[in-house]
Order: sequence, then C-alpha cells, then structure tokens
Amino acid sequence: MNQLGIGIAITGSGSATPDVAVDNYQLSQVVETSDEWITTRTGIRQRRLMDAQGCLSAIASQAAQNAIAMAGIKPTDLDLIILATSTPDDLFGTASNIQHQIGAPQAVAFDMTAACSGFIFGMVTAAQFIRTGVYSNVLLIGADILSRWVDWSDRGSCVLFGDGAGAIVMQANECDRLLGFELRSDGTLNKSLQLPYNAQVKEIVNGVTVSQGTYQPITMNGKEIYRFAVQKVPEVIEKALFRANLTSGEVDWLLLHQANQRILDAVAQRLKIGADKVISNLANYGNTSAASIPLALDEAVRQGKIQAGDTIASAGFGAGLTWGATIFQWGR
Repeated sequence: MNQLGIGIAITGSGSATPDVAVDNYQLSQVVETSDEWITTRTGIRQRRLMDAQGCLSAIASQAAQNAIAMAGIKPTDLDLIILATSTPDDLFGTASNIQHQIGAPQAVAFDMTAACSGFIFGMVTAAQFIRTGVYSNVLLIGADILSRWVDWSDRGSCVLFGDGAGAIVMQANECDRLLGFELRSDGTLNKSLQLPYNAQVKEIVNGVTVSQGTYQPITMNGKEIYRFAVQKVPEVIEKALFRANLTSGEVDWLLLHQANQRILDAVAQRLKIGADKVISNLANYGNTSAASIPLALDEAVRQGKIQAGDTIASAGFGAGLTWGATIFQWGR
C-alpha cells in the first residue's frame, strides 16, 4: 500500500500497568458473580486497577520510555507523539504532558479518541505522517484507565475492564513493514457501547441556560457487541489482507483487541488461523481498551514469541462503533 516510496518499520514496543491486581474472587465480593461465571464467559481471571492517586500520564510515559529504549533512539529524536485514549487525565489532552514527562521537546503531541479501536486508528494516522515524509520517528501510545468510568454495581460490565498502557515506535524505513490496513465506522450502533455525557442544566442569567455536568458510567449491550465483533472483525482483517496481497495462511500471529476470549476464538476460527497463532493475555489484564493491542504485542515480543520479520494481523473494535485492521511485520 506504499505509494510514496517511504517505508515504515515498527522498531520498539513498551507497556506498563498499575501494580494492583484484582482477581475474580475479589470482584465476587463486590457484585453477584463468581470466578467460574466470569472465566467461562470472558476468559478473564484478573485485571489491573489504578489507585486513586494514579494518573494516565504516568503509565503512558513508562510504556513510552520502554518502547523508545527498545527502538534504540532518544526521546529527543521523536517528531510526533500520538496518544490513543478515551480516558485522559485532562479533557483538553494528555499527550503534551507525556511529551514533557519523557523529555521529547521536538515532538508534536496530540490525543485521539477511537475507544478500543484507538491504537489501530492511531497506527494508520501515524503512518500517513511518515509516508508523506513529514516525520520520521513517531511514538504511538494506547492507554486507558477505564476503572474511572466503570459502574461497579453492573456485573455485566465491571468484570471486563482493566487499566494499562502500551506503546510502539514507528520509523521511516527503506523496507515497508506496514503492509495493509482497513478502517470502518458505524454510528447507527453508537448506543451499543457508550460513556455518555450526563448534563445538568444551569441557568446563567434569566432565560439563558447551559449544560454542565460529568459523564455517566460505561453502558454496554454485550450481546450486540459480541455479534458485531464476530461478524465484522474477520471481514475487516480479510480486506486488510487483500490490500497487503496476503492470505490468512501467511499470517504468523493474530493480535486482536483483548475484549473476550470467545471473540478471539471465533475470529480465528472464521479466518482459519490456528489457536497457537492467537496472541492472548486478557486473562491477566482484562479489556484495557486502546492499551490492549500494544500491551499484548509488547508482552509477546519480550517473551520471544514474536520475532523480527513475523507477519501480524491486528484488529481493534469497540465504541463508536469503530473497527479496523492493520497487517504489519515486526522489526526493521
């Protein structure tokens, strides 16, 4: 898909999670559920939760520094920082604070929001800056603290989510390692997964009112999201593979948004990709939204599963509704 002669390499990865782990037994003391109920329906056994004093910028910066170190560059080499998140520390944006914390004064920094698809959307966005020759070294971070917005009395959703951050470094390269992508959105299904604004009417002067308030907890139609993911994710991966001129049989690893093990299994089955090629770590972290793909990627790289030159089919899906896929090779 490279039309401009500038290739892209993914040269470093990093991740970070809060120290506190909460397992299913502990959650069963909060809501009416059990380890068996959660595990059989989701595959999740525990999740990491940020404490009350924690912030997104801290774990995002740690993940970023780990990725930069693996890539063998310095923070001052960065041209661009993209933070994919739905839970910033500051509604005006958190990327610039991360830029300051990691010591990357030359880098332009901005937030982008596509919920659980955010990392994939961010990867494609970063690629455009590199392909046009504008920037050479891009840091992409996916990070979320969903525990801030979970309804802890809703057993259908509170068992799913965890907090974390993951990052990659994307660099201009002679060989192009980003082989294909496909992005999609469907606003007609917006209400299936939301973190909606909760307005309170405030009168400023006589007859003039404005809306002030906060956000409601996450609401989700789990059955609808499951049906959507099982149908749409294989389709979008197949389209990305077509653009890459590859087949599913040529994929070394399937790396999906870590939402539900049943979704991962169903997508792999549809694509005829063996279970031994599916990257899964949601048992330990739950659904970390935009962090889930880079968190799983970094873990697999550091464990030695993913090797240089391996072909990875990755897909994100979630609120919006949004979904997308990228096909890339690890390393230079």
